[in-house]
Amino acid sequence: MSPALPYALVAELVLALHAVLVVFVVGGVPLIVIGNLRGWPWVNGLWLRLSHLAAIAIVAAQAWLGVDCPLTTLEMWLRAQAGLPAYAGTFIGHWLQRLLYFDAPAWVFVLVYTLFALVVAGVWVRFPPRQWRYRAQRNGFR
Repeated sequence: MSPALPYALVAELVLALHAVLVVFVVGGVPLIVIGNLRGWPWVNGLWLRLSHLAAIAIVAAQAWLGVDCPLTTLEMWLRAQAGLPAYAGTFIGHWLQRLLYFDAPAWVFVLVYTLFALVVAGVWVRFPPRQWRYRAQRNGFR
């Protein structure tokens, strides 16, 4: 086995994890809205909702601060250790990269992430997590 192979494999795993997180953040909003409209109680689980809110808050904060995503930084470091150029790799890796990475001015990412974070906050207010909904009802709100 080549000494570079473990680095390349881990880089692919980091890229896949990155894709899963993107799907979680982006797909979470319609899932929460549809789930509430259909009466699925699990979409308002406190841990799911806090995880979703935290994920987009971190992404938006990184954009505002001009900080690169740590997963991207880790993936690029692993690729360099493997002697691979950035964004080279397997077929699956290639397509995941095409979906995740594209060129645009930094302000575009700041705007998109901020607007999406506001959408997530709006969904939080409209469909609060179960534990918070219970407390609000118990205290006479809503």
